[in-house]
This record gives sequence, structure tokens and C-alpha cells, in this order.
Amino acid sequence: MTTIEILKTLVTFPTISANSNMKLVDYCSDLLKKIGAEVKIIKNDNNTKANLYATIGPPNIPGVMLSGHTDVVPVEGQSWSVPAFEMTNKDNKLYGRGTADMKGFIACALHAAIKASEMKLKTPLHLAFSYDEEIGCVGVRSMITKLKQAPFVPIFCIVGEPTLMQIATGHKGKVNVSVKLKGKEAHSALSATGLNAIYLAVEMINKIRSIENEIKEGCSHDDEYDVPHTTLHVGKIEGGVALNIVPNNASFLFEIRNLPEDDPDIILTKIRKGAEDILSKYLKDFPSAKIDIEVINQYPPLGTSKNSDVVNFLKSLTGNNSTFKVSFGTEGGLFSNELKIPTAICGPGSMSQGHKPDEYVSIHQINKCEEILSQLLLKLKVGL
Repeated sequence: MTTIEILKTLVTFPTISANSNMKLVDYCSDLLKKIGAEVKIIKNDNNTKANLYATIGPPNIPGVMLSGHTDVVPVEGQSWSVPAFEMTNKDNKLYGRGTADMKGFIACALHAAIKASEMKLKTPLHLAFSYDEEIGCVGVRSMITKLKQAPFVPIFCIVGEPTLMQIATGHKGKVNVSVKLKGKEAHSALSATGLNAIYLAVEMINKIRSIENEIKEGCSHDDEYDVPHTTLHVGKIEGGVALNIVPNNASFLFEIRNLPEDDPDIILTKIRKGAEDILSKYLKDFPSAKIDIEVINQYPPLGTSKNSDVVNFLKSLTGNNSTFKVSFGTEGGLFSNELKIPTAICGPGSMSQGHKPDEYVSIHQINKCEEILSQLLLKLKVGL
């Protein structure tokens, strides 16, 4: 079975984060069990989704882990010229949702597992496939909990997000935050007698923007990122019922994407202090006014040293001595921070093709990933 044949099957599973990924997990599990891999399935509470963790080779020592997420982003509202959930092979490109982000890598990892099963490895190969990465690295956390209870963790982790098979050493962390604002309703003809919750939201958003400007001017910078500083971004806002009613409720969502050097808790403390200052102007006349700020999800940054063992190991596989950092987040920060596994990012395809209509990965990139994983298997055969 070839990598492209495996990818063709993987694409047919519409593993949008809102859907179950169990059919894909069952397919991977069956394939891996047939080649003698030790497979563990870690389901969510209602058994609709699962992580998969597999080992090929000696089970009693740590090996090298290939990590990937099984979920994909939605296709609604996008204009595709090919079927989104059927792989189309055209002009040396493999089209379909998830081909780049990141079922192409999962297919390569499964093909490597098949090859590994035909070798006598001294150091094992681990596969870690997670769910709900696209909504904030949610699913992988139960896998991390299980690995914390294991007698050992992998030596290295390679996250196969699309990097054109270049070595990425870092990404920013992310904090998703909900802000709910309570004012006081009134007839719009008597607007001065109410407290407009949308106006409260505007004041809070302006405060967030001013804090971002402070960060941009005075805090850490890293020119290896497309945006070299920590960013704050408001992405969704809601409020109001009718034009002639002063709104008593509003809400918005914002995120912090922080460099490893910047502590998001310190930023949140400044934002909460800003909320207190805004409220203090209104509480005398509107004692029920509120601004509630709640973190709804977060994952840490990845900041692996360019001279670390995992980076040097990857360089020996790829033959490439350069590194860079990616703008998007991965589960790599969690593996590195929670489990202290040395982690880097390297996978086929480009994120510039991900999340778009007519997403694709080139056959050249798949071949390159196969070659590098073959080099990995040769090292695992003699032992690390």
C-alpha cells in the first residue's frame, strides 16, 4: 500500500472538528494492528472522537514520535473545483480537504509504520494522532495525560504540520478569551438613562488595542516570525436586540498570540485592570454593571533551541541546516511544555494551501517526506 493510496482513503473521512473522527481512527488502528503495532485508542467522554497512539518496535524503551492531527477545517462557503472529500490527483498535485493540513503527513507516517514493521528496530517508532487540534489543540490533552502516566515518554517529537519539509523550531502560544458586558437597557429616546453595553465593549476593545500597541513598542520581538511581536486580536462581537433599545448585554471574543518570552497571564492582568477602571466610571449610577473576562482555551508556545538535539537530529535526516518559525500553532508546545519532549515541526506541503478551497499537497512533497522518514527508520534500526 502506497502513501498516496493511504491519503486517498484518509481524505474520504470528513473529519471536520464538528464531526466524529472515529471512522478514520478505526481505519488507522486496523492498518496498524495488521502490521503488529501496539495501538492504544483514547476516546472522549461520549465516545465520538479519539486519539490514537501506536508503537512499532520494542515497547519497553522510548522512541521517536510522529505527531499529527486528524481533524480538518470546514469547507462551507468555499468554492471548490474538485470534490473536497475525494482526493483528486492532477498535475502532480493531490487535492482534497486536509491533504496539506495534515493528512498528507499522517499518510506518510502510516506508510513509514508499514516499512518499520518489516525491519527490526532497536529504537521504536511512535505515532500520535489527535483530534480537535483546529479548535485549540483540545483532543491531544487526554493523550498527554496518558503519557504522563507512562513509564517513559518519547525521546523526540516531530510534528508534521506543513513546512515544505523545512525545520521549524517555534510557534507562538494562544489564549482564547470571552468578554461579557452587562449594562442597563432603556428606550433609545432616553439613552442617557441607560448604560449601553456595546459602548462598554468598545471601551474594552480600545483598551485591548492600547495594550497591544504597548507590547508592539516595548516588549519582546522575534524577527523570525512574520509578525515579530505578541498580538491581540478581537475576532467576534455581538450585542443589541433592536435599534430603539439601549442594549443591556454585549459580548466579544479576543485572542492573545504570545511569543515564548511574553507571559499571557501578565497581559490578562492588565486587561482585567483596564476593565475595573472602565467599570469604576459607571458603578455609582449603574451598580449592576459588569465586565466578565474568561479564558476559554489556551495552548503554550513552542520555543525549541536551534542547537537542540531534536533539531540536530532532524538536520541529519533532511540535510538542511536552516531553521525558521511558523505563524500557526501546533500541539508541539504542549508536548514540549507538559511532557518536556524535545519537539520540532517538519512536514510536507505548505500552510499557504491549508484552509482554502482546492487545498493540495504536491507529490514532490509527499516523496520528500517519504525519503526523510526512510532515513529516520534507518537510524531507528541501528538505535539512538
